[in-house]
Amino acid sequence: MAYVSLSKHSLSFFLLIHVLEFKNNLKYCFRVKAALMSDLETVQDHRSKIKSMIERHKLVEDLVHRQDMQRHDLVETMVQQNNQSELRRLLDKLDTTEVARILEALTSDERQVLWQQINEERKEEILLVVSDSVRVEFVSEPKQQSQSMVIRVFDLHEGRLRQIPIFTREDLAQAKPIWVDLVTPEDEQLAWAREIFGVNLPNPKELTDLETSARFYEEEDGEVHLHSAFLLDREDESRNVAVAFILKNDTLFSVRSEELPVFRLQRLRARAQAGYVSEAKDVLLDLYAADVEYSANALEDEYVRLEEVGRQVFRSHMTNEQAAKILTAISVEEDLNGRIRRNVLDTRNALSFLMRRKFLSIPQHEDVREILRDIESLDGHTTFLFNKINFQMDATVGFLNVNQNKDLKRLTVISVVFMPINVLAGIGGMSEFSMMTHAVPWQVAYGIFIMGMIGIGLLTYTGLRHMENRRIRNHRLENN
Repeated sequence: MAYVSLSKHSLSFFLLIHVLEFKNNLKYCFRVKAALMSDLETVQDHRSKIKSMIERHKLVEDLVHRQDMQRHDLVETMVQQNNQSELRRLLDKLDTTEVARILEALTSDERQVLWQQINEERKEEILLVVSDSVRVEFVSEPKQQSQSMVIRVFDLHEGRLRQIPIFTREDLAQAKPIWVDLVTPEDEQLAWAREIFGVNLPNPKELTDLETSARFYEEEDGEVHLHSAFLLDREDESRNVAVAFILKNDTLFSVRSEELPVFRLQRLRARAQAGYVSEAKDVLLDLYAADVEYSANALEDEYVRLEEVGRQVFRSHMTNEQAAKILTAISVEEDLNGRIRRNVLDTRNALSFLMRRKFLSIPQHEDVREILRDIESLDGHTTFLFNKINFQMDATVGFLNVNQNKDLKRLTVISVVFMPINVLAGIGGMSEFSMMTHAVPWQVAYGIFIMGMIGIGLLTYTGLRHMENRRIRNHRLENN
């Protein structure tokens, strides 16, 4: 009995302990939920504040521009500076993730306004956290610069790509880089790199379309030269930008005339991921892989735009003005498709050259094969888009031909209707008609004559309409 009583007390004590633990866990869950709700409300509050400040910035800017006042620029500058300072203070209080979520919630124009107020040191951290679509939007818009860009020099630090600040020739001489990137360099900067590294760097202003044999070659001292075209796709224009690569002494040199989204994406990835690159050839192959990926994104956008054009093409009716706009849009997409096809073809030639000359290791050979497989898949898409573009263009031209046939048909009907009227008008203008109606007042004679002309025209038009309707009915019966 004592054993049974002890067991009951032990069971009661055990249940009491579990009940207390459950209550504590429940309280903890409520506290976590309250904290999460508080954080969510805080983020929403910050988002609403930033959105209202951006709207106030635009509103004040519009109002100031509409006013006819003295010291217009001074008033505008003071108002904008106050608003921007308040916006920067609020952004400094938020962490990187919160700023990224706020950027994703804003519209494209609002994002651009907010992006200008973020410190340059935080921008790359935010680009690593923000969504892909927003990242591409920021990366695809190169910064406007009033002077030539400095030399970008990168080395490996703890398995990551690290940029070395270069301000003088001595800084460049002390660096041990795996990648030297020159974008619109000045002649002095080119001279620094040539003298320090002993490499033959071309001037980006002189990069033109060369023959295939002159674009990929190896010099006697071991320098490997590759001249490739990289796609630059913007809303207002699309073009291929020539880029020169030189491999020498385990260092990659890249020379180009303007900033490209592919290079910015490559730098972000190599800085964020440890072990992403291990040598200069990895950087080169990753740039080519990023270019193929960028071309694939451009093809996806082209699919979307062609679908929108297709909805306009396959309507029941299209005016000549609408057809002209559609043909313009199709021509733009056809030009972009051709540039993408040329871009991936150029990348394939460069990779094939590297494989044939046996510059790559076995893992790099596998990476190249993977890139070539991606290029083959893009070839199928470009071919499909080419056929789709031709089909839509033929359909649009067909609508133009239908519209022209309708216009010609109207002219033909008018000519047939007025043909007997013209005959009667010629008879009425003859002297014999006056002799025949000399006993009738001319007002009555010519009035009856005109009414007869109108009646004959109506009868001719009615007969033509009847014949056309009967032809349409017979055609429908035959189809049924």
